[in-house]
Amino acid sequence: MQPVLEVCAPEAFDLWPVAEVEPYGFLPLGGALVPAEVGAAVMAIAACNDIDPGDDRPPRPADPLESFLHGLLTMDSLFASGGLQVTETVTGATLVPGCCKGLEEWRDWLEAIDADGWGSFGHDPSPIAERIGDTVRLTADAEADESLLIELPVAELRQLLEGAERDLTDFLHLAAAWTVRYLPDRALEVSGALARTLDLSISMVCIEP
Repeated sequence: MQPVLEVCAPEAFDLWPVAEVEPYGFLPLGGALVPAEVGAAVMAIAACNDIDPGDDRPPRPADPLESFLHGLLTMDSLFASGGLQVTETVTGATLVPGCCKGLEEWRDWLEAIDADGWGSFGHDPSPIAERIGDTVRLTADAEADESLLIELPVAELRQLLEGAERDLTDFLHLAAAWTVRYLPDRALEVSGALARTLDLSISMVCIEP
């Protein structure tokens, strides 16, 4: 199980160095990313929230950098296109996040363990998780006639979710250090916004000048 972020670069992006990622491809998040990959991830998250302000937010600044970060720094609810990707290592069957669900909702997976015993993770494809006794069945695309299935014990899924949270936390540590280098005037604000986007606590990281 990997937390993944869908990356779509704005045209001619030059506000900070970013790695080349296949358009609309998934970038796995974790503690092993190089700075340019962290830059691509921060860019993708900021781009997801680059929405013109309405009456309830301050107007968009004229400065290109401040303008691009404006949504990330001023919106109450933040979105990051992506989610948790699961690969069955023996068969290669893979469940990927669908549209209209984001990485900020990764804790919804716990519903398949502790709450409703069922969780939905977007559409096109339409992945779902269903608890059946002590087993969780993952359906890669519930709308397909013959979808790939992955079955695993509830205890194993819980361990995978703990691992995904560690990956997100490790990425947040990298991103916090990255902001100090590339966005020094906005390091604390951007790091806090990233933590909110990933449904993590900013207290997990130490931001040093």
